[in-house]
Amino acid sequence: MRIGTRSLHTIRSIAVALGAGLLCAAAPVCAALSDEIQVYDDAINKPGEFGVELHVNTTPVGRSAPDYPGEVVPRHSWRVTPEFSYGLSKTLEAGFYLPLVRDDANNYYLAGVKARLKWLPQVAPDDGGLFYGMNLEVAHVGKKFEAARNGMELRPILGYRNRDWLLVTNPVLGYSFNKGFRAGGMDFSPAYKVARTVTTGIAAGFEYYADVGKLTKVLPVAAQTQMLFFALDVDRAPWVFNVGIGRGLNTNTDRWTLKAIFDLPF
Repeated sequence: MRIGTRSLHTIRSIAVALGAGLLCAAAPVCAALSDEIQVYDDAINKPGEFGVELHVNTTPVGRSAPDYPGEVVPRHSWRVTPEFSYGLSKTLEAGFYLPLVRDDANNYYLAGVKARLKWLPQVAPDDGGLFYGMNLEVAHVGKKFEAARNGMELRPILGYRNRDWLLVTNPVLGYSFNKGFRAGGMDFSPAYKVARTVTTGIAAGFEYYADVGKLTKVLPVAAQTQMLFFALDVDRAPWVFNVGIGRGLNTNTDRWTLKAIFDLPF
């Protein structure tokens, strides 16, 4: 039986798609674009206020083999993401991201688009106290960066701050809209931050990020991704930024990652 060129192309496309699906099914956690490495606290724009932040991170030592065909791997890649935000009300803030990536071969990509809505009904009082809220994000990302291209993220925000300490957690829930990635329900990616004020406008501490699998089926610890950052927060206008160096805590995580977030004057 003869197979035409178009049929061969179709068979090849199906084979590649099946291969990618099998790789993601076999892998403990499918790769996700690390465009924003941040624990959300009670920062929110005032009504009518615009904001611009620049997220920058790179992986000098990390995974160099793709999790699926065509993936841009983290090692030696740079992720640069401008984030634009606008205060809708005292408790609502909208945000928009444009993730940009430079890979280790010096190729440049617009990785996708993301939009979010942050709701903070309670910020910490000036003399210290609890804060809480929620952030909803929807995203479309190119297949070179995430096998599950379209999805949403629900990020609860719960924390406490006073003059000396900041304690906050984001038990993040993620869900893909793409077929083949919805089985098992939501992914669970908890994040935590502990910071201590060391002098006026400067705090130092730790941030922890993990991907532990589905809510209904947490992966073994060795199969999770877990990274601990030492982070520094500077809030001395006009200099407002966060910088950190992260170390993977197991062999399934990139060994070293550097990150920074710059608050740009607008």
